[in-house]
Amino acid sequence: MRFAVVVFPGSNCDRDMYHAAKDALGEEATLVWYQEESLAGYDAILIPGGFSYGDYLRCGAMASTSPIVRSLREEAENGTPILGVCNGFQILLEAGLLPGALLRNKQLKFLCHYETLIVQNNQTQFTSLYEENEAIQIPIAHGEGNYYCDDETLQQLKRNNQIVFTYQNNPNGSVSDIAGIINEQGNVLGMMPHPERATESILGSEDGLKLFKSMLVNWRDQYAKNA
Repeated sequence: MRFAVVVFPGSNCDRDMYHAAKDALGEEATLVWYQEESLAGYDAILIPGGFSYGDYLRCGAMASTSPIVRSLREEAENGTPILGVCNGFQILLEAGLLPGALLRNKQLKFLCHYETLIVQNNQTQFTSLYEENEAIQIPIAHGEGNYYCDDETLQQLKRNNQIVFTYQNNPNGSVSDIAGIINEQGNVLGMMPHPERATESILGSEDGLKLFKSMLVNWRDQYAKNA
């Protein structure tokens, strides 16, 4: 499986994503600079955390206008699995690939610690190796992770089972404790917590590795069907 890790000016979790895919998972991974114009040929795309463009204007706003994002939209439409974490989630929202917005944390402080997440939807290609309602330990590191959407959008997310992860103890004020959501098509996942930082026991948790393994297992199943 070939992973593309998109790198923007200010990304600082790109190596973490690269390590998760290449070393922890044992698959191919390539760092792709934001000025590239094509993501064709990759089996999955990872949008890392950090502070793209210094978080000027709004987090992820400037990155969402980068040349690579045009191809990202095309790959999303084609069904390519896309995972956006932290700033990557913010970029997916700003690019219109997921609904809602991310606001400043309710206490207006940067948060950096492990959180307990609840797997609300294990019927996705990102979560199929988790149990439904499984509690997992994944770290957060953000100042603007307070997920917001209007009531109509929230009801749509619930109706379509698009809420993938919630916080057990909501640290940032997110509506309905939301920590991660998926698009209606089921191939674009955005989440604030960092699964790539929870792939080895030495890091404090291996719970994030199941997410990447789920992507691999589902890709292999799909590949076998198309062979």
